[in-house]
Amino acid sequence: MKLREQTLQTLNKTLRSKLESTIKEARDLSEEAAKAVLRQLGVDKPEAPAYLDSQDLEKRSRLREHAIQIGDNLDDASEKNGRMDRLVEETAYEHWHSMLFAKFLEQNDLLMFPDPTNPVPISLAECEELAPEKGASNGWELASKYAAEMLPQIFRIDSPVFSVKFSAEFQNKLEKLIEDLPDEIYSATDSLGWVYQFWQGKRKKDVLASEVKIGERELPAVTQLFTEQYMVQFLLCNSLGAWWAGKKLSETDFKSAATEEELRNKLSLQGQTFDYLRFVRDDGGTWGPAAGTFDLWPDDFKNLKILDPCCGSGHFLVAAFLMLVPMRMDADTLTVNESVNAVISENLYGLEIDKRCVEIAVFALAMAAWKYPGAGGYRILPEMNIACSGLSIGVPYDDWISLAGRNQKQSFILEVLYNIFKDSPLLGS
Repeated sequence: MKLREQTLQTLNKTLRSKLESTIKEARDLSEEAAKAVLRQLGVDKPEAPAYLDSQDLEKRSRLREHAIQIGDNLDDASEKNGRMDRLVEETAYEHWHSMLFAKFLEQNDLLMFPDPTNPVPISLAECEELAPEKGASNGWELASKYAAEMLPQIFRIDSPVFSVKFSAEFQNKLEKLIEDLPDEIYSATDSLGWVYQFWQGKRKKDVLASEVKIGERELPAVTQLFTEQYMVQFLLCNSLGAWWAGKKLSETDFKSAATEEELRNKLSLQGQTFDYLRFVRDDGGTWGPAAGTFDLWPDDFKNLKILDPCCGSGHFLVAAFLMLVPMRMDADTLTVNESVNAVISENLYGLEIDKRCVEIAVFALAMAAWKYPGAGGYRILPEMNIACSGLSIGVPYDDWISLAGRNQKQSFILEVLYNIFKDSPLLGS
């Protein structure tokens, strides 16, 4: 398998516009599809439709339980109060993105047939051929299953929302949207970051126009802001890059250099330049990073922790990863894969209140690791330190406390936990 060169290839205006229109259309279609199938199962009704068989009844029960857990009020008699809005949104999101992410993997030769000893890349066309043999309804379902084995924290095919199937009419339209996206979108380094920004675009516009008080339902949409690549590079170069300059450049280097460019060239590593790193001269003519050298940071990489507390879809984490891997290879004399593993497990941390962003961030970082030059493609990666901090308990207070029974100590502990997490969707935990 030939790996593409790891470069910071970003979407141009035309490709970005194409991706935006596709994602917005996909959200409308997938939510319409989700609403249709959930209503057919009677998820939003207090009584199950008489035409459901035992399998559908069990499916409906799981979906209703899940809807209540994520905050839907299925007992509300008023349709306008959004009886199952959250379930519709989640079902639409998960179905569309399992397809889209599978296509990202396939286009980068990273959708793997799960051979225990020798996983090999497989295409969506091959998945379609294998689907009947493997008990899947179509190639997309099988591809999502294979992707789940690669990244189970993202493709959660055991979730109740995957027990439903979109009608052929909607499924075909969604598949065509994906197939019509240009190949360049799947190879650009910032595509995944734009995916969620565009998914929330219409919702953000509607919330701002309504002038409602921002609550946990509205917060992810209105606070989602994608940082352009050049901004990310400027911030990282003048923080992580400045720290690296303090470690790598000698006093002689700072005194003898004629230009900033000379210093940046001395710092450059294979696959990594520091184009945005700024140097200034003091009164004595000695250069130094404009931001300083961050002398209070750890001396060694093993103890360097970089946290993005609002990591979104992982744009900063991926950029920091691409900067840190060659640094650790140079400083710690590590192989490519040793450095990749070390950076993921020791250096990078992310928190986000929106679990859908967490999924994209993990996916984006995994893609960057597998595509890194010389990394060899797909392999099992270390567990990533990226977590959702925006999940509440999800059940009424009285039901939660009742779990303790008559045990006073457990009741107190459950009350403390409930109070810690009750505002998580707004404030983080």
